[in-house]
Amino acid sequence: MKTIIKKLTATLVTGTVALSTLTLSLAAHAGYTLPEYQKLKLDNGLTIYLMEQHEVPLIDVNLVVKAGAVQDGAKPGLNRMTIANMELATEQQTKTEIEEALDFIGANLGTRGGVELSTISSSFASKDQAKVLGIIRDIVISPRFDKIEFDKYKTRYMLRLEQQKESPRSVINTYFNKMIFGDHGYGSAIGGDAKSVQSILLNDLKAFHKTWYQPQYSAVIVTGDFDSKSMLIRLKALFSGWKNSKKAQFDQPAVAKNFKKSNVLLVDKSDAIETRFLIGGKGVKRSNPDFVAISVINTILGGRFTSWLNDELRVNAGLTYGARSSFNTFGQSGTFSISSFTKTSTTVEAIDLALKTYNRLWEKGVDEKTLASAKAYVKGQFPPKYETSTQLANLLVSMFGYGFDESFINGFEQQVNSLTTAKAKKIISQYFPKENLQFVLVGKAEDIKDKVSKYGQVKQVNIKDVGFKTM
Repeated sequence: MKTIIKKLTATLVTGTVALSTLTLSLAAHAGYTLPEYQKLKLDNGLTIYLMEQHEVPLIDVNLVVKAGAVQDGAKPGLNRMTIANMELATEQQTKTEIEEALDFIGANLGTRGGVELSTISSSFASKDQAKVLGIIRDIVISPRFDKIEFDKYKTRYMLRLEQQKESPRSVINTYFNKMIFGDHGYGSAIGGDAKSVQSILLNDLKAFHKTWYQPQYSAVIVTGDFDSKSMLIRLKALFSGWKNSKKAQFDQPAVAKNFKKSNVLLVDKSDAIETRFLIGGKGVKRSNPDFVAISVINTILGGRFTSWLNDELRVNAGLTYGARSSFNTFGQSGTFSISSFTKTSTTVEAIDLALKTYNRLWEKGVDEKTLASAKAYVKGQFPPKYETSTQLANLLVSMFGYGFDESFINGFEQQVNSLTTAKAKKIISQYFPKENLQFVLVGKAEDIKDKVSKYGQVKQVNIKDVGFKTM
């Protein structure tokens, strides 16, 4: 009898191991999927996302508004100034009272004004949800726009803009976006410049807030340790009374300039000992159905440490500490760029090598071994990007703002696996700009101007000039 029992136990254990192995295998085959969440709308148009994650007793909240630098108009920096001042005081509490209330419970809260989206975000203990959600509600619905706090913030902000102008890394992308999109909001300076920010008055902030900070353009995203039913009741109580004003006029879809030749914008920094450069053109919007395939190919070109660009410019030639390529995506369009920096004396050598490496996409294409390596890399990097409550909240912010859904997550591995060398060739031809590339260089113009004229017509500006003049 004992022998029979032992054999039966062994069989059951073996079966359990086999079943566990099968489950893990199926899970690995299925790939990462987005956790379940609820999405609904209140009567005033406010969108609500609720995603429960009970691993730790923390909650992340993002209140996102579809308003950004694209709505700044003649005063670049207006949206960023607006949302930053919203958290400095509300009709209910002063800046000091808000800070003390959050510090006492160990909660953090911040604001961010971007190109198309602006967010008020907070992370806090589950037990403190009533207090923090109340503060977030007051910030978005009833900011005080205190004159004293506004004046102090503006002084600090102007100083920060001045400091940024001393850093090529801080300003080169703004010059590049301006070059690609011109006067459209995608080409504006997100943070503004000394002239535009100086012209911004407190009443401008109030008017911008009234126009754009409406429930019909907004979403409240909650992830973490909470009960969805109770949370929805709380959110309705807090935000149902938020009223819409009249509908605002959104910008028309952006169209990147149709360049008929290559141009070089040379931003002179007379004391520079190195040249920082961007080379590229039009990219893709965030909701592009081929976004995953594009990302895999960009990983090969310049999206990881062992990429072609980094290997050639850093490892093999020793011209830089880093070289990369990227697609910067917006709601309606985007940019592609190759970026690096090098000593002033090796500016042309580095750019020539970057262009030669980029041309490998068309001259040699992507072989099976290289593609397999990139596919394994992006699949390995993907799940860790969406593990925490904060990361998932940020993902939902992007989904709301840029118009893509969970199929990006749930179908990611399948899209990666389905990418073949033949399809990669088509993706390269369709989305990676080849002709009439645009160049932005920040460096010592006196030493490099004549040399870089071979890349296109050169226009020179000074980094100390107010604003971001291009062509």
